[in-house]
Amino acid sequence: MPKPRKTLIAVESTPYYHCVARCVRRAFLCGVDTFTGQNYEHRRAWLEDRLLELPKVFAIDIAAYAIMSNHYHVILHINTDRAKSWSDYEIVERWHQLFNGTVLSQKYLKNEGELSKVEMLVFQETIDEWRSRLLDISWFMRILNEAVAREANAEDGCTGRFWEGRFKSQALLDEAALMACMAYVDLNPIRAKMAGTPEKSDHTSIKKRCEKAVESSNPNHINQQEKSLYPFVGNPKEGQPEGIQMRLSDYLELVDSTGRVLRKDKRGAISAGAEKILDRLDVDEDQWLEMTSNFEGCFSSFVGGESSLRMACENMNYQRPPGLVTCKLMFH
Repeated sequence: MPKPRKTLIAVESTPYYHCVARCVRRAFLCGVDTFTGQNYEHRRAWLEDRLLELPKVFAIDIAAYAIMSNHYHVILHINTDRAKSWSDYEIVERWHQLFNGTVLSQKYLKNEGELSKVEMLVFQETIDEWRSRLLDISWFMRILNEAVAREANAEDGCTGRFWEGRFKSQALLDEAALMACMAYVDLNPIRAKMAGTPEKSDHTSIKKRCEKAVESSNPNHINQQEKSLYPFVGNPKEGQPEGIQMRLSDYLELVDSTGRVLRKDKRGAISAGAEKILDRLDVDEDQWLEMTSNFEGCFSSFVGGESSLRMACENMNYQRPPGLVTCKLMFH
């Protein structure tokens, strides 16, 4: 029986989560449905636009994404510090970008944050709840999926479920797990033969990062990276700004090198530069290729080295670490 979502999220163990949502109907979410011949390619833009807009409201960042024919992948970063920095007024303003709110919240905004003491005592509980929801990946995925489902149902002239009842979620517990999952997501269109190279993969984070990198004089500088995506800030060191602890150029080289190996129609090998990155991540080349080609099949709900996995399970009161044997095998 599937575990409740709250038992799979442990922000104190990791802020990174790989989520996958799949369409339930025979008709495709996007692309061309081989059964009916109908072209739904425009829906990929619907989903991508909405996906990249929501982080402007939520305290959640997009590390990577890939929109496929009947499902999509996204790696989310829960930004707890950002949510804590928002004032109560900002929380209400942000929630009203998603919903109409309540009578008290509308009055609160109209009066520029002023309510009576009794009203504020009651309303504070609502604000606190909304703050927690703006950190919640279940709420993020719910709002994203509902928006696309409504548009798709209206276009198809039907009602009912468009997505599976539950999206899949995997906690990425350390840097090696995060990098392997990001590469897996970014290379999805290559494996599916939807594109020949990462930079030509439409509706993916890797294409956005590559396009911005080509335009930048210094692609590794945080201010010259794609603004809609969580930035790469360089290799781990003290005093770093917030972001993914790897150089963007190193990650792009790693993905490009991995993609060449995964393509069956072209000979390729992991480059010397990519090997150095794998050494720093303490991941064997064969294990890396297995993870980046079959990440979902390799792991269950938690992904990372043995120490990271045991710590996360201890924080969440798990009696036995799930997937421990696989994690020990894949990560040194």
